Amino acid sequence: MRFPRLFACLFVLSVAASAAEIKIKVLDPQSAAVSGAQVQLFKSSSTRPAATGWTSAEGTVAFSMGDLGEFKIEVLAAGFAAETLQTIDVSRPPYEVTVRLRLAPAAETVVVTATRTPVPVESSGAVVETLSYAQMQLMNPVAASDALRFLAGAVVNTAGQRGGLASLFVQGGNSNYNKVIVDGVTINEPGGTFNFGTLPLTEADSMEFMRGAQSTLYGSDAMTSVVQVSTRTGSTETPELRFGADGGNFSTANGYASLAGWRSIFDYNVFADQFNTSGQGVNNAYSNSLQGGNIGVKLNDVMSLRLRVRHSNSFTGVSDEWNFNGGQIIPPDRYEYSRLNSLLAGLTLTVNAPSGWQHQFTAFEYRYRSNNADPQPTDGRISPTFGNINFVYDDIAHINRAGFEYQGDYSERSWAHTTLGYRLEQENGNVGPVGATSSGHRQNDDVYAQQMLTFNRLSVIAGARFVHNSAFGNAGVPRIALTFLALRGGNVFSGTRLRFTYATGFKEPRLEETFAGPPFSVPNINLQPEKNRSFEAGVQQNLFASRFALSANYFNNLFHNLIDGATDPTTFITQYINIDKSFAQGAVVEFNGKISSHLTVSTAYTYTSTQILQAPLCTPANFCDPLLAAGRPLLRRPKNSATALFTYLGPRWGANLGASFVGRRPDSDFFGFGIDHSPGYVRLDMGGWYALNSRVTTYVNVENVTDKFYEEVTGYPALGINFRAGMRFRIGGE
Repeated sequence: MRFPRLFACLFVLSVAASAAEIKIKVLDPQSAAVSGAQVQLFKSSSTRPAATGWTSAEGTVAFSMGDLGEFKIEVLAAGFAAETLQTIDVSRPPYEVTVRLRLAPAAETVVVTATRTPVPVESSGAVVETLSYAQMQLMNPVAASDALRFLAGAVVNTAGQRGGLASLFVQGGNSNYNKVIVDGVTINEPGGTFNFGTLPLTEADSMEFMRGAQSTLYGSDAMTSVVQVSTRTGSTETPELRFGADGGNFSTANGYASLAGWRSIFDYNVFADQFNTSGQGVNNAYSNSLQGGNIGVKLNDVMSLRLRVRHSNSFTGVSDEWNFNGGQIIPPDRYEYSRLNSLLAGLTLTVNAPSGWQHQFTAFEYRYRSNNADPQPTDGRISPTFGNINFVYDDIAHINRAGFEYQGDYSERSWAHTTLGYRLEQENGNVGPVGATSSGHRQNDDVYAQQMLTFNRLSVIAGARFVHNSAFGNAGVPRIALTFLALRGGNVFSGTRLRFTYATGFKEPRLEETFAGPPFSVPNINLQPEKNRSFEAGVQQNLFASRFALSANYFNNLFHNLIDGATDPTTFITQYINIDKSFAQGAVVEFNGKISSHLTVSTAYTYTSTQILQAPLCTPANFCDPLLAAGRPLLRRPKNSATALFTYLGPRWGANLGASFVGRRPDSDFFGFGIDHSPGYVRLDMGGWYALNSRVTTYVNVENVTDKFYEEVTGYPALGINFRAGMRFRIGGE
């Protein structure tokens, strides 16, 4: 009787041992939990993942292993270096492992935007610039435009001061060629228009800026770049309350608060921010109130649910064009204004099963309500060509984007990863002057797939997207990217990597271009999307054990099927048609690295050459500015620009210095004053914080340190030297 019992006990113990649970905790360099990190286990002799998982809000992931022996662990988390632990023996308890991630220079950082899944940027086949939560805490930007201007290849043009229309120009493309995503929700207007000057970065965990045509993974509008912002999740078991306030010149005041943490199966981060300023001159007031939340629920070991919401309400005084390159030609508009109310919401169900698979099902909606108006004329705003240029108007844009998206990721091998997806989106809008608005509705059905393969030194990424749009029909966009490690190198020259990309992009028409009707326009429901054929090639040289990286990337874009308005000279009625073509090429040279364990540097120089190839409707009879005619360079795109960002992040204090140089660029006043360019300028920003203790931090930020007069858009003076100083407090947490 004793032998059967002993056998039974041994059997139970062997079953328990064969189903050993491995718990892995992922921490950042400050020992804070890292959520959303991809963790894979590999048998030492296999390239097939034995298990794949993603860390929860407390930074942990658990695996039930049927096999015993030695495993290696690979961890990919956005914003950090990839980490690999080679010898983990799960036949000897305890089965708990802590992985501490390292901050890496930009050339080695793990990013998500490039492939829609975590991947080291050097093998992603794309150029991605990142700003971490810690860097944005140092920069303390009022809006996304204040942070983007210091990233390589980004040219930000703001019409005026706080809240003014801030446009992004990348690789010679138009300002509506950028896909903007916040917490997985697209927040462009249909057709790509977006104001970066009214996008607060409160509680943003990271910002990723990817250059190049990316419509294969992101669809319409991703013609020359993708900007993606993610909100911080709660990561401490004890609730953490953060709040603070700052103030500065121009009657600037800002207050904010957040409550974040995790408990049992829930994690949460709810936050609010209020910013107000009177601005520098006449009718320059700006205010923005923001409320948001990021709430997650772990339903079981393989399923989780996450709800993310952001609501923003802003008011901007618009003084319009008045000061041209330092000369006050006409008085500023005293009454024009812009109001914006937006709401985004995304609900995502994530399923990490079967082994190696991750499925994401997302329902989303973005609501956009804007009102641009000038209720009263301002005397003296007279043009030598057109006479009075100040008119009373009242325009609205009420737009909804809502839909569903599925994304599936499968890691079949350490050297192979598959992404596939489907997206359904409804676009509804009511735009135009009050009393004469135009309404439109479109439906997009997209399917896409991408395969990533790594063969020793060669990485290949190939993908395609097929789009069916209820208005313009079908479109297909392929993309292929190759990266090749030409030389492994040694300690000084520690790796030479080559990169080549061919891609196409598309941008659907704006709603008013397709559906606008009488009395001012004729609709064109057959209007086709604008397109881009893009080539990129580059080389990256890592230096001194990869602490530094020097890279050069060439881009070549052909924009065709561009939309222009044909105006009847007799009736003045306009219809939009596809007829224009333009070209852009250039190069971006970057130097990034870690000078020390706490000090990093990112510098870049960008050369851009552009030309309008076809613009047959640009004639005096069609009221077209000659600067927009064929043969001319594209407006507001400088040939020469450069950026530099130095960041020091220590245990008790941090500091940053940012510089942005933008050369002379073609521009127009459009009113007949004869202004045809904007002069170059250099802008310096700096900031810093000091921790009085673990709970209280003081900080200061100064923009346009040298108080230089400059204009990013001709006629709109930029803000002079301005500063903000304040304190941040933390209660609870760990």
